Amino acid sequence: MANLKELRNRITSISSTMQITSAMKMVSAAKLKKAQDAIEQMRPFSSKLQDIIANVSATLDSSEGPFSQEREVKKMLIVPVTSNRGLCGGFNSGVIKEVNAIIENNKGADVSLFTIGKKSTAAYKKTNMVKGDDIEIWNDLTFANASDIAEQLMTEYLEGKWDKIVLVYNRFKNAATQVVTAEQFLPISSSEESNTDSAATGDYIYEPQKEEILNILIPKSLKTQVFKVLLDSQASEHGARMTAMHKATDNATELRDGLKLDYNKARQAAITNEILEIVGGAEALAG
Repeated sequence: MANLKELRNRITSISSTMQITSAMKMVSAAKLKKAQDAIEQMRPFSSKLQDIIANVSATLDSSEGPFSQEREVKKMLIVPVTSNRGLCGGFNSGVIKEVNAIIENNKGADVSLFTIGKKSTAAYKKTNMVKGDDIEIWNDLTFANASDIAEQLMTEYLEGKWDKIVLVYNRFKNAATQVVTAEQFLPISSSEESNTDSAATGDYIYEPQKEEILNILIPKSLKTQVFKVLLDSQASEHGARMTAMHKATDNATELRDGLKLDYNKARQAAITNEILEIVGGAEALAG
């Protein structure tokens, strides 16, 4: 058993760690509320817009829908969305694991990465797969900044630089649960969404011109999709960090209580030994 000084030092150290993890938990909880409200307000609009675009895209030919063209996947771009900071459990590792699985399943294609967040950038910096990155987006997450990323991806797709673009991120379910999701960004998929009950079906009347409306609506839908993914990831990050810090605080509390028990036992044993030595010495003097 460790001596009393070592136990005191460990108890002090763990107590300090508890204060840090508890403070981080409260900060993440405060940020989570705002992020959760943002994604819950965005989802209905984004979902309905994607449903409409997916349904309409199925009626377009290649000249009308350049974002809907299905090509042979020779060059693929994966966009992993991670955080700039750690201490959030498996939030970042889950995305990286999913990206590795997609790369493994597409060995026949030339796979490249556009990383969002320092953690994904650091994970792949030693490879030659990273063709771009954005680590500043989390400093000021706005629709305008998300639109810049979407416009870059759309431009590169239209130029033929990529045949397929996939977004990999954590979808926010609740504070304790984040679902790693791989979502096709381009080309626009009409099969996945149009088969669901919530998908928009039926004919549309276009006024003034079908092409003019779609040329505005489709890019806006894609920008909204990127913004929704970033909001999802932001809320998931705060939820994951809050949960991780809560568990860390609980574990530290349990460890501290165990050390306090050991400390009290050791202290009691030391006092008992001192008493026995005093009594033994007194008896020896009396004898």
